[in-house]
Amino acid sequence: MAIATVRKVSTSLTLLAGLILAGCSSQKAVLKEGEKPVDVATVVKQKMPASVKDREQWAQSIAKAFESQKLAPTEENICSVLAVAQQESNYQADPAVPNLNKIAWQEIDRRAQNMHVPLFLVHTALKLKSPNGKTYSERLDTVKTEKQLSAIFDDFIGMVPMGQTLFGSLNPVHTGGPMQVSIAFAEAHQRGYPWKMEGTVRQEVFTLRGGVWFGTYHLLNYPASYTAPIYRFADFNAGWYASRNAAFQSAVSKASGVKLALDGDLIRYDSDEPGKTELAVQKLASQLRLSNSEIHHQLQMGDSHDFEQTALYSRVYQLAEKKAGKGLAREILPGIQLESPKITRNLTTAWFAKRVDDRRAACMALGQK
Repeated sequence: MAIATVRKVSTSLTLLAGLILAGCSSQKAVLKEGEKPVDVATVVKQKMPASVKDREQWAQSIAKAFESQKLAPTEENICSVLAVAQQESNYQADPAVPNLNKIAWQEIDRRAQNMHVPLFLVHTALKLKSPNGKTYSERLDTVKTEKQLSAIFDDFIGMVPMGQTLFGSLNPVHTGGPMQVSIAFAEAHQRGYPWKMEGTVRQEVFTLRGGVWFGTYHLLNYPASYTAPIYRFADFNAGWYASRNAAFQSAVSKASGVKLALDGDLIRYDSDEPGKTELAVQKLASQLRLSNSEIHHQLQMGDSHDFEQTALYSRVYQLAEKKAGKGLAREILPGIQLESPKITRNLTTAWFAKRVDDRRAACMALGQK
């Protein structure tokens, strides 16, 4: 379910659909030097625990995702997908969430208050009977999975007058499926989806095939210059290029002397006003030989691979490395605290990335002599 406040992915990235991980072209998956192609479905079944239900469906869904997205069919890529699925859902298409009913009510009330909708109005409306004969409140009281919770809101919005007006923005489910992919991301990247959808993109995310396809897209289907998979795992949690941008922020901080949160957010998405990173870069404007407007324009490219080709990117590193007297990293695990009604521990994006990377390594070692 929703929750963490993460960096927005620009819709301009939809233009990258079809570009492939690890040097793949938009026409054909290309392997890097030393990589060996494998049969995706076969490797999935070899690597997944025997106890996993629907192993054949998992294998075919992942194989279809690789084929339709032109992803390099390598053991590392397959293990990366499996590692995320294991971490997020333990290979369950619609995993149960502990105390989801309480979480749902709290989140509904919080969102209603933020929208200045009277709680009595919300709770009264939810006492109406739903299509299955139970009231919406009764269904909320017994909800176990995010798919069930999302379906309650779909029913309410479709059946009750003013449902969309009152509850269209109150659905607390923003992620779902076996890889916990963002529903907004899926809606923005549905082009090329290989199966006919019977319902909405939101509903498709909660299926095994849909969750795997969009989750794989989010994890692998964008070009990046990373030296290790762990940075993609961080991006999966925090947004595309968050690891690269966090390293850039570190360089800005070194060059400007301004302490910055290394969260991967180069500009503000909630305001036209410059954020802390942009203000820090502006302090370097004369040394960078760039105007404030040029700085802003190039920082806006921070959600694309092309940002690395900008004058801003190269000149900031030149300044920072001269000051540091050494080369600086182009990739850093973002320092983001994970926030969600489902999270009861002190977790970070770095923790998530390292946890998934451990699972990937274990997957890679499985079957090796």
